[in-house]
Amino acid sequence: MNAIGPQISSAAPQPSAAELDRSLRDASPAEVIAAALEAVGRDKLALVSSFGTESATLLKVMADVDPAIPVIFLDTGWLFEETLAYRDTLIATLGLKDVRSIKPAEETLSREDPDRELWFSDPDVCCRIRKVEPLARALKPFSAWLNGRKRFQGNARSDIPVVEDDGARLKFNPFANVSREELEAIFVRAKLPRHPLVASGFRSVGCMPCTSRTAEGEDERAGRWRGRAKTECGIHTMKIS
Repeated sequence: MNAIGPQISSAAPQPSAAELDRSLRDASPAEVIAAALEAVGRDKLALVSSFGTESATLLKVMADVDPAIPVIFLDTGWLFEETLAYRDTLIATLGLKDVRSIKPAEETLSREDPDRELWFSDPDVCCRIRKVEPLARALKPFSAWLNGRKRFQGNARSDIPVVEDDGARLKFNPFANVSREELEAIFVRAKLPRHPLVASGFRSVGCMPCTSRTAEGEDERAGRWRGRAKTECGIHTMKIS
């Protein structure tokens, strides 16, 4: 009688963040997104976008790979009307098929920010309840996510890898290696619409109370939380459980 050895699953194990980062270190943004799709599948991959001043470029590359990849948009309740309009413009322009606008929990807002003044008294907590917690909730079904951070943006972003471990899931940074010039080339080549506030001097756009115009020669994110030590909202400085 022939001995039967242990059965081996036909499903290949998901590669680690370190393995993927090594293999994708010099890959193009489209190749990184395609690799993320191959690693976890469309149903387990999401792109998180602020629909800010540079967001159209990553969304364009993603749409060229697969426009049905779910896109998570955090509608904090403090966004510029121009950002909401830009979201709708890009959905139509790029043919995005699954954009999910996620809002903070009303119960949390009523309890922790009833007067809508938390952005001034404790912006870290404001970001937590309006961005970090809603994103954690939205990412629950997913095994990996894509975002638009770039090394040229400086500060904590200056040495981000292409792929990193984000606790329960993989985090892909397809534009980690992209230069400001390459970003502009995508805008021009694809004839992408600009965020309406760019013409008014806003180079990085977040929530209204914590966003200001950027002067010539300043870092492009200098207008975010101006006058404070804060440079990130929190979704990129902690692992999303």
